[in-house]
Amino acid sequence: MNQRWDADTVRGYMQWLETPRGAFAVRHEQRLLHHMVSGWPRRGHTLLEVGCGPGVFLESFWEAGFDVTGLDSSEAMLEAARERLNCRADFHLGVADHLPFDDDAFDYVALLTSLEFVPDPAAALAEAFRVASRGVLVGFLNRISPYYPTHGAPMPGLRNSLMRQARWFSVPAMYALVRGTGVACSVTMRSVLHGPACTWRESRLFEMLNGWISLWPFGAYVAMRMDFGRRMPVTPLVLRTGKAAVSRMAPGRQTATDGFSCRRKHGE
Repeated sequence: MNQRWDADTVRGYMQWLETPRGAFAVRHEQRLLHHMVSGWPRRGHTLLEVGCGPGVFLESFWEAGFDVTGLDSSEAMLEAARERLNCRADFHLGVADHLPFDDDAFDYVALLTSLEFVPDPAAALAEAFRVASRGVLVGFLNRISPYYPTHGAPMPGLRNSLMRQARWFSVPAMYALVRGTGVACSVTMRSVLHGPACTWRESRLFEMLNGWISLWPFGAYVAMRMDFGRRMPVTPLVLRTGKAAVSRMAPGRQTATDGFSCRRKHGE
């Protein structure tokens, strides 16, 4: 059991989610995550959330149409998740760097604010890549953001909260972890919550500032989607493309405007 996430800690986390600031942050994080998976097929497709916590995001994935499974190292977190989702999800007690599943056991795997709390993030990410057959979604706390100095930076001489004990990542650092897996993938990155925490409240101006799903790598919460293989997800956006431009596109050609490619998974 993860002693850091005991029943009291889980209760405190759930209470924070119900505060105006917590609800504001989670709402925009969910918007970002739904945007990122908008091109993934859902009905009949499986998704594992590693470090599912009390099931807030797992429930959101279920509502989006995925068949969901949650894994966490904290029995207290799993108990809260079971109360939330009941029979709508399967749950497993386990650790992120040694998942109890076969290779390609799930279509997709999500790690949302979980790499920050595992002993070996590289091993945990490699395990996620191992059990996912189509793609991986990572959501993480951004070290290079206005939020970090007030809530993430350790304060010498003070008893730091879990957030200050967490391992915060930057976008380049997460790209490096992905490259380190050696798995073939294209990467898409977006972020939200661009203002300091004092701006996380209901206001037209603050909604525009923090709700903007941006390519800029400076939001407090960043989502990075890794897709395997030749076929890329298609985000349902209205595109205005001339016939001449379409005719010049070679069949099966793949472009990556905001990511990179590496060796193909499973030798494809």
